[in-house]
Amino acid sequence: MNKLLVICGPTATGKTELGIKLAQTFGGEIVSADSRQVYRGMTIGTGKEVGDGKWEVSREARCGKWVVNGVPVWLMDVVEPDYRFNVGDYKKYADEVLENIWKRGKLPIVVGGTGFYIKALLDGIGTIGVEPDWKLRRILSTKNIKILGAELAKIDAERWEKMNESDRNNPRRLIRAIEIAKKIQNPKSKIQNYNSKLKIDNLLIVGLKAPYRVLYERIDKRVEERVKQGIIEEIQKLIEKGYNWENSVLGSTLGYREWKDYFAGKLTKEEVICRWKFDEHNYARRQMTWFKKDRRINWFDITQEDWQQKVDKLVENWYSNGSEK
Repeated sequence: MNKLLVICGPTATGKTELGIKLAQTFGGEIVSADSRQVYRGMTIGTGKEVGDGKWEVSREARCGKWVVNGVPVWLMDVVEPDYRFNVGDYKKYADEVLENIWKRGKLPIVVGGTGFYIKALLDGIGTIGVEPDWKLRRILSTKNIKILGAELAKIDAERWEKMNESDRNNPRRLIRAIEIAKKIQNPKSKIQNYNSKLKIDNLLIVGLKAPYRVLYERIDKRVEERVKQGIIEEIQKLIEKGYNWENSVLGSTLGYREWKDYFAGKLTKEEVICRWKFDEHNYARRQMTWFKKDRRINWFDITQEDWQQKVDKLVENWYSNGSEK
């Protein structure tokens, strides 16, 4: 049977540590679902340094893997920072890795906080094959919400009508909707099909959460640790390699974009750290909003003393009997 275990939830809840522990217990391999960890050279700011993590090239699949405490962790260090990795890319790579893990009789454990990646992997997304049009995005980014809304309503009235108030006031979602509508309506556009579902015979989703007060404390501590580990030096090395805030994902990736004004001499180190923490807090809230919509998730509060024992019991019963109850 193609069993799949997913561990999700907001940042700083200990998903990777739990995944490694369960992989060691059940003979599993980790498949990262983190949109930041796919970039090479961006290690400290994305939290790849876990345990005795070492990167190595794999002969079993086209991408490399990290090995953490003896457990393979796939889909880290997939592309260079100047490549705009998207959910279609993730679906393509993850499908291949999962099939490879199943073929070798191992248990794949998808671990991460990028909900869009996880949804694409489990359920497919109808617009996943519509690749980003960066030229169009640059043009649309200069327009206000009212103009974007009017343009979308003009070219795709049905999509506009289905949007809720939040979507209609979100420029990023409006731009993506316009991009999709234009591509679909263009007979010359080549829309790749990454939407085929994997054959998952048995799925268990574990979600880790914590009260926001606790979550913010953990985030703040982790940010400070990453500063001590050398995030500034890591960014400097990337800049020396030719990457900057415009020609790479440095300008859009959480944990890196906050340092742009520091390197420009506009903000102090302390001000950047404060901004970074604030942005991570916002990100954690958005993650929880996304994951709360999925009723398949079995939630565990990491502030409860026995949460790990409960997770172990749930996974063991599911793995042995094929049931998540």
